[in-house]
Amino acid sequence: MNRKRFIEKGIMSSVGISLIPTITYGTKQTDPEPYKVALVKEFVLAGHFNLDKVKNMLLDYPNLIYSRYDWGNGDFEEAIEGAGHKGNKELANYLIEKGARVNLFVLTMLGKTELVKPSLEAYPNLIHSKGPHGLSLLHHAEVGGKEADELKGYLIEKGLSEKSFSLK
Repeated sequence: MNRKRFIEKGIMSSVGISLIPTITYGTKQTDPEPYKVALVKEFVLAGHFNLDKVKNMLLDYPNLIYSRYDWGNGDFEEAIEGAGHKGNKELANYLIEKGARVNLFVLTMLGKTELVKPSLEAYPNLIHSKGPHGLSLLHHAEVGGKEADELKGYLIEKGLSEKSFSLK
């Protein structure tokens, strides 16, 4: 092989090797389109009271379970949080079963004393946290009914008297 042929083969090999990632992995992946705001709002609203609608929407859009709607002024809410502040245990438990992210407000409504109390003992200032729409842990304990009575008493004992806080 002559020098010219050697250089040509070397260049062609280099080009071929550099194309392997493109051939193997395809073209550049693009991020999926975000859900439309109206769809997220519809799902979050359904999360307050409409289990059948939530189930149907999750069949078509499984990742809606993680979506949050912005009501304005930093008031973000997920469907599970709507179920939480409305005291809708059946809907909240369904969403948890499907992998929704829970928080202290939902756990308080569900009366999960064994989970909420240690968190508040470790981080006492969380007792004054603002939930969706500025609703407090005390509000969530009240809508939780009998199952959340122990937590309601605990919150009051710790000095929480507000059922809601301003989001301004």
